[in-house]
Amino acid sequence: MKKLILSLAVCLFAANAMAQKHDWAGFGRFAKENEQVTTRPDAVFMGNSITEGWAYHDPEFFKQNNLVGRGISGQTTAQMLCRFRPDVLAHNPKCVVIMAGTNDIAENNGVISHENILNNIISMVQLAQANDIKVILCSVPPTSVFSWRRDLKPGPAIVELNKLIKAWADENKVYYLDYHSSLADEVLGLPKKWSNDTCHPNLECYRTVMEPLVCEALNKVLKPSKKKQYKPIPHTK
Repeated sequence: MKKLILSLAVCLFAANAMAQKHDWAGFGRFAKENEQVTTRPDAVFMGNSITEGWAYHDPEFFKQNNLVGRGISGQTTAQMLCRFRPDVLAHNPKCVVIMAGTNDIAENNGVISHENILNNIISMVQLAQANDIKVILCSVPPTSVFSWRRDLKPGPAIVELNKLIKAWADENKVYYLDYHSSLADEVLGLPKKWSNDTCHPNLECYRTVMEPLVCEALNKVLKPSKKKQYKPIPHTK
């Protein structure tokens, strides 16, 4: 019995060590970058690879508008909720732009209902509001195929999730930013001109569609002076 208990203890210790090393929530991803944020951001963008790619492909847009990108590739709403405090609240931004749900639909951490995805998003919104941070709640962008989960058909599922997000946002007077309607093609994915895989936007997509939309949202929500208006980076082919 003692050997069994000892063996179980060793297994639990090893499992805990592995979990800490793996950093499931991604606390370490922006640890150094967070220390370097010394000026209050106008907005923090919380999201997954779509947000991460945005900050990577167009850092000028973020710098010009005093924005901070905190997207981590592959993350679900549960993981974003876990790191919301160090990656968003700690910076005391004027606003947070939340775009989440793609990887929940992709079942990256297993099957999850639309209602529970929404609940995770609501929790992030309420954390922001409790800290006097304004919120822009984004639709999940369109995707017709997940390159890493080709067995799934995400297009209709994303549409249904977006209906829930919009309904909650409208009911609770939270600004809802609808990327999906401006981006979706006839099969509910991103068209080839804007993406190589129907899921991840390219620079043209960010600059011609997404940046003008989010700047419009920021100007409405934060109401800056005419001189301080948020502006997209002009797209030049």
